[in-house]
Amino acid sequence: MQTMSQADTTEPTISLKMLKAMVGIGIVCACLIALTFEYTLPRIENLKAEALNKAISIVIPGMVTKKTFGVDRNNNLLEVNNKDKSPHLLYAGYDENGKLMGLAVEASGIGFGGVLRILYGYDPEKQAITGFHVLESKETPGLGDKIEKSSDFLENFRALDVSLNEDNVTLKHKITVVKNGAKKNPWEIDGITGATISSRAIGNILADSTRQMAPLINRHKSNLEKN
Repeated sequence: MQTMSQADTTEPTISLKMLKAMVGIGIVCACLIALTFEYTLPRIENLKAEALNKAISIVIPGMVTKKTFGVDRNNNLLEVNNKDKSPHLLYAGYDENGKLMGLAVEASGIGFGGVLRILYGYDPEKQAITGFHVLESKETPGLGDKIEKSSDFLENFRALDVSLNEDNVTLKHKITVVKNGAKKNPWEIDGITGATISSRAIGNILADSTRQMAPLINRHKSNLEKN
């Protein structure tokens, strides 16, 4: 009886020590994770900023300086800090003389593999998309990722028509994705064979974004041209 009593007393003591040890290890691990995150966050943010600046330079070639604009609750364009988290951001690129060269607009939507974040160039004079770059993609390697690698697909965005009606509020034609080789109109996107969902996703993202942003940009065109 005495032996069993000692065993009963010992077992809870061991369990309590193990629990304390596990809690202690958990706290140490949590602290290490938090410290690692805090230490690496500035570098991660810097790398993201560098990647974004590179993408802006791709869709606005020759740009020397830029301004960042966001959309407020009243659907107006306001100059913002680069760190501001606005759901709709666009970047105005200027040459060495301060002349507006073009705009880079961020947009996002759902593709085959998840969220797609893109940046497209926009010429307010021509009212056309003049560049395209994928910022974030989880599309299938070898298929869906052709949206950022296929030269034929990227050719769609050299002069994709998004001109406005006379009311300057609506688009004359909605961006449409057609079967590969079937493109006949300047507002159509030649799709990718074998990556239909991904290419249609890009078309939908651009259609939704330009429907809102093209009239907004036209309304604030004079402010965007000032540098």
